[in-house]
Amino acid sequence: MIIEPRTRGFICLTAHPKGCEQNVINQINYIQSKGVISGPKKVLVIGASTGFGLASRITSAFGSDAATIGVFLEKPPKEGRPASAGWYNSAAIETQAHQAGLYAKSINGDAFSHEIKQQTIELIKKDLGQVDLVIYSLASPVRVHPDTGIKYKSALKPIGAPFTNKTVDFHTGNISEISIDPCTDEDIENTITVMGGEDWKMWIDALHKEGVLAPEVKTIAYSYIGPELTEPVYRKGTIGKAKDHLEATAFDINTSIAEINGTAYVSVNKALVTQASSAIPVIPLYISLLYKVMKKNEVHEGCIEQIQRLFAEKLYTNNTITTDKEGRIRIDDLEMREDIQAEVKKLWKNASTENLSTIGDLKGYNKDFFNLFGFKVDGVDYTEDVNEVVDIPGLQEA
Repeated sequence: MIIEPRTRGFICLTAHPKGCEQNVINQINYIQSKGVISGPKKVLVIGASTGFGLASRITSAFGSDAATIGVFLEKPPKEGRPASAGWYNSAAIETQAHQAGLYAKSINGDAFSHEIKQQTIELIKKDLGQVDLVIYSLASPVRVHPDTGIKYKSALKPIGAPFTNKTVDFHTGNISEISIDPCTDEDIENTITVMGGEDWKMWIDALHKEGVLAPEVKTIAYSYIGPELTEPVYRKGTIGKAKDHLEATAFDINTSIAEINGTAYVSVNKALVTQASSAIPVIPLYISLLYKVMKKNEVHEGCIEQIQRLFAEKLYTNNTITTDKEGRIRIDDLEMREDIQAEVKKLWKNASTENLSTIGDLKGYNKDFFNLFGFKVDGVDYTEDVNEVVDIPGLQEA
C-alpha cells in the first residue's frame, strides 16, 4: 500500500516502514562513524522502540557490539493498516543487528506489569544469563498499577496558579496564547505514579532478586530540566514532580544494588522533538527557537548524538562519572549554555506567527516530528507501494 501521514494534533496516526527503517539505518551509520565504545555487552532497554530508548539500543548494539533485549508496547500491523512507528523501528534494528551477527530480541507488552517483567527475566536467564546495563526510558501517559489494577493518567499542568504563555501549532506555524489551569493534588499524585521512579525500582528489584544483574551493573533513566521559560508547565509543574521522584529513586536503587557494586544514574538530556514533548504546550515553540540557535552555533544534537556522547564521554570512560550536585549526569550542557539560553530568551519575546519562519526552525521541528513516524526521511520514495506487514525478527511470544 501507499502510506501517507495522517495527523491529529500532536499525534501521527500512520507510520511508514521504509522511512522508519531508513531512520534506524541513519542512526546506526552515525554510531559506527564515531568508533568503538568500550561499553556494555548485555543490555536491557525498557522503552526501546522510539526516542532515547531506541537510540540507547542502537548505541549499545552498534557502538559496543552488545546483545540487546528491547521491551516496548507497540501496535503490530495488519493487512491494510500500518503498525506503529515503534514497531517498524524495532523490526529495523533487529534486522540490522542480526545481519551484523548480534543478538537482538524483543518483548511487546505492558512494561508496567509483573507478567512482562517476569517474561523478560526468563529470557535473560535463558539467553544472556545476566545484563550489565539496564536503560529505563518509558514515556507512557497511562499506567495500570500491577499490584492494584488501578489505572492512573498523568497530567500536563502547572502547580498553584494558572499558566499563560505563547505556544505554536507546529503544523501551521500559528503562534497563539495558551492558558492552562493549575493541577489538583490528585493530578500530582497520578503523574508521579505514572512517570516517577516506582516502576524503574520495581524492574531493578525484580531483576536483582532473580540474579540477572551482573556485578557492577549500571542502570540509567532519562530526565529533563529545561530553562526558566518552560518551568511553570514542565519542571515546576506536575511532570517536574514526577521527574523529582524519578531522580530521587536513583539513590534508592543505588542502595539496593550496592552489594553487587551496581550504580543507578539519571541522565538529564536536552529538549528534542519526541511524541511526548510535542504534547506539552509551550515546548514546541521553545524547541523551534532552540534548534535555530543551536544549529547556528553548531552544537545541535538529536537523540542519537546525545546518547552516543552519554556512552562515550560519560558512562564508559576510565574516569569517575561526573554528575551535578544532585547526582545527575548532564548531557543538556550545550542546551543550557548561558549564551544559547540568552539568545533563545531574546527570540521568545519577539516570536510571532509572521516572523517564526525566520527567527525559529519550525521547518526543522516539523521534519523531526514526521521523521518520528518514518515520513519526510531523505532518500525514501513515498510514492512507492510498500508492504505494511513487517515482522520483528526476534519478537518473543507473550
